[in-house]
Order: sequence, then C-alpha cells, then structure tokens
Amino acid sequence: MTLVYYILGWTFCLLTFLVFYTYLGYGLVAWVLVNLRAGQSKQAQGVVVSNQWPDVTMVVPAYNELAYLPDKLQNCLRQDYPVQHLHFLFVVEGSTDGSVEYLEKRKLNVPNLTILSGAQRLGKIAAMNKAMRLVNTPITIFTDANTELNPEAVSRLTKRFDDETVGAVTGEKRIRLQGEEAAAGSGEGLYWRYESFLKKLDAQLHTIVGAAGELFAIRTGLYEPVEADTLLDDFIISLRIASRGYRVDYVPDAYALERPSHSVAEEMKRKVRIATGGFQAIRRLAALLNIFTYGWLSFQYVSHRVLRWAVTPFCLPLLLLLNGLLLTQPEGPDNGLFSRSFWLILFSCQVAFYLIATVGYALENRQTRFKLTFVPFYFVFMNWCVLAGFARFCNGNLSGVWEKSRRAI
Repeated sequence: MTLVYYILGWTFCLLTFLVFYTYLGYGLVAWVLVNLRAGQSKQAQGVVVSNQWPDVTMVVPAYNELAYLPDKLQNCLRQDYPVQHLHFLFVVEGSTDGSVEYLEKRKLNVPNLTILSGAQRLGKIAAMNKAMRLVNTPITIFTDANTELNPEAVSRLTKRFDDETVGAVTGEKRIRLQGEEAAAGSGEGLYWRYESFLKKLDAQLHTIVGAAGELFAIRTGLYEPVEADTLLDDFIISLRIASRGYRVDYVPDAYALERPSHSVAEEMKRKVRIATGGFQAIRRLAALLNIFTYGWLSFQYVSHRVLRWAVTPFCLPLLLLLNGLLLTQPEGPDNGLFSRSFWLILFSCQVAFYLIATVGYALENRQTRFKLTFVPFYFVFMNWCVLAGFARFCNGNLSGVWEKSRRAI
C-alpha cells in the first residue's frame, strides 16, 4: 500500500466519522449520557411549581402580515392564561399592507394590546430591540405571526421559570402537513421531528443550544440588545443567556404550528439565510468553543451546531472526491480493508444516494409521492444550502432586513 493510498484512505475514514457523529453519533452519545445521569438531572430535582401567574408579554414581529393577523390575534386571545396577566405587543414597523389599521381597530376590544408602528422599515432585529424597551413584564414570549400556538403554550412555558436556573424556554416547532405536500414540506417536517428528539436529550443533559424562533420565552431582565444585522436572533439571544450560566429549557408540549415553505425554491431561500446566520453566529459566539470555560454547553454547542453548520457540509463533497481518487490509486499486494472493491462499493453507494436525492428533487412538486426519496433529498438540500450560505457569508451579504419566504396556504 502506497503512502498516498494510506493517507487518502484514513482521511476518508475521518471525514466519514465526522459526518456520522454529527447526524447520528451525537444523538447516541447524548442518549447514553442522559441515561447514565438518570435520577441526577436538574429536571428531576423536584422544582416546586408555584400557583402564581407571572405577567407575560407576547412579542409578535409582524411586518406586512395582514393575511395572518386575524388568526394570530384570535390565537393569542385563546391562550389558557389569565387575561389580566397577558399582554400583546405587535411589531409592525414599515408595514404597508394595512396591518397597522387593522390592529388599531382591534385595540378597542383588546385593551392589553400594544402596537409598535412606524413608517421606516429598519429590520426585524432593530424593531425587536426597540420593542423590548417597552416590555415591563418579568417574562417575554417571542412568536411569529404566521404560526398557531396550542392553547396551553404560554402557561407551559412560564411554569418552567419556577426553576431559577432556567433563563429561557423554547417550545417545539411543528410543520402542518395536509394531503400531498411538496418534498420540501415533508423533509422539513421530518427534520424538525428529529431536531425535537435531539432537543429533548440536550435539555436533559444540560441545556438546549438554540431556541426555535417560532416560540420561545426569556426572563425579560436577561435580554441583551442584538446587533442590527443579526440573522439568527433567536439563536443568539438564547445562547448568550446560556453563556451567562442559565439553562435554556425545552417544552415540547408548547408548540407552534407552521405551514411548510411554498416551494423548494422558497425553502432554499430560507435555509441559505439560516446557514449564513449560522456562520455569523459562530463568529460572534467564538468564546463558546472553549470547553474549559463553558464545559457541557461548549460540548453540546460544537456537537449539535458547529459541526453541522461549519464542518460536515464541506466533508460531503470531499468524501466523493477522495473516494474517486482512491479508485485511481494503484492497489498494493495487501490492502486489507482498503481494497479496490471496498472503495468501489462505497463510491457506488454515494452515487446512488445522490441520484435518489435528485429523484426527490424532481418529484418535489408532483402528485406522485415516493417518500424514500425525501430523506436523501432533504439531507443533500440542507447541506447544499449551507455551502451557499457560506459563500454569502464570505461575500459579506448580511442584512437584518430580508424578503420573507412564502409559506404554503
């Protein structure tokens, strides 16, 4: 076996390990650690739940969301929470679709409704920073205008703050699928179900690493103004709270229902933005990479986020390239495991996987469904979006103002 053959082979094995650890291995490791620590987790220490109802403000960024406002406002009013303790702050700065006028009319019947409006569109983050200066309740809940919360969402989120170690609580994002959905929607739903499983493990192990922007709550006093060009405000806000020693808890029984993206093109636009924000967040949260300072938080952050955002997407094309190069190398007299037939089988599996993903893409808007193509398609799709997001990040194309992705109706 030549030295080049040896180096290429073991490099391939290392990259393969990183990919499997990122998507499967970390979940297995977290599951083992959680079970080893059973009975000692912070959630099992018997936190006393009070009967008090703290005042809560629901902050709803709603730029040009008139189509969703009637349902969203009704959804807010249907929350199983004492009305005298629940306040609503709708942020509609820059809206030109009649959102302000609609909310002004409803304000007559909803006295605890506050409207933050203005002619200039400064972007979601700038508007949120401005809105938080108006909040004077101990708990703030952020939720999107185009989502529907279950009636118990607010009460279930706020009860977790009876634990003084908890600084933020996130609910679960669920994708609402009806009938024959596009491949993007099916893949998106599967992805979020797996994410929910990992978040349960994260919360039991120590803390989750990143809140779901569709529904999360914080102790108002822990809010720090976010840079105006921030792309992943929910992620930055929750991780900065965690970096101060607080836990970010997870309540899957408090959930936000959202329709899938209108098309794969719309979902790609959203994913590329998230990926760009991921690289931005890694740069701004660089201190969290120091495991000697942040311990479990650093381990979870790297395993669950950094590897997925900044490492494995680059491993995938390298694996295909290395596999091809290994097939061109001269085979030694005793290659053992690294035989040509071994590399040929792996190369064939990789090619077959990408072909199946291509079929999934081709079927994304057709009536005929073959669900086995959804997982390969969405896996490749997500990682392609990360590469596109990295290019956008390197080009400095960052802004707190963006065009919204269309959602299926």
